[in-house]
Amino acid sequence: MKITFLGTGTSQGVPVIACDCAVCVSTDKRDNRLRSSILVEWNSTSVVIDCGPDFRYQMLRAGVKKLDAIVFTHEHKDHIAGLDDVRAFNFKLNREMDVFAAPRVQEAVIREFAYVFASIKYPGIPKVNLVEIGNKPFTVHGIEFKPIEVMHYKLPVFGFRIGDFSYITDMKTIKDEEKEKLKGTKVLVLNALQRESHVSHLTLEEAIELAKEIKAEQTYFTHISHRLGKHEDLERELPKGIDLAYDGLVLSM
Repeated sequence: MKITFLGTGTSQGVPVIACDCAVCVSTDKRDNRLRSSILVEWNSTSVVIDCGPDFRYQMLRAGVKKLDAIVFTHEHKDHIAGLDDVRAFNFKLNREMDVFAAPRVQEAVIREFAYVFASIKYPGIPKVNLVEIGNKPFTVHGIEFKPIEVMHYKLPVFGFRIGDFSYITDMKTIKDEEKEKLKGTKVLVLNALQRESHVSHLTLEEAIELAKEIKAEQTYFTHISHRLGKHEDLERELPKGIDLAYDGLVLSM
């Protein structure tokens, strides 16, 4: 299995165009973070988890020629706003795009992209096949996904375990029974927004504490705000076995 980090950033904080902090003006490519998303490839199957506003550029940048499905963690715009751009894959592959989402997330997708689901189809609109998921394992074109429910303030969000790889973003708290699902995972990905306290995201300190509790062989942090600091500086202070992810990072498992 191959995992590519398409984006490791967030919409949280000051927009880059209005910010001259060290991160936003950094020449280190690892500090140039698009909205959080990953590409999972196994055998001939390619699946993206979340497609935010940067989706089109992420696909072009990563050279993705084939995409079988999209799996959504939740309905916030920085995770679903790029759905319109699946039309390129519709055209190339001559089929609908399977989109896996919880019922509440499906409702948001239908509301935000009403023209896609209208009774009268405008020529060239995206073709989407919504597939309902819940807090039970499901299969996406041969890849088994095990949902892990976490809380993003008061909003339930799904993380996912795929084999020995676990991916959680937009999390503040997690119940013990959901945490049990992470036991034995070899690679863990957690959100670490910033150092300061935040109502709906793990801080750096909280993410480190949870990573130590889970005890994965390797943990990566994602959904990183510019407030967290520069990649190079943060790597020096992180414990062994914990690193910052960055756009373009590829894992082979």
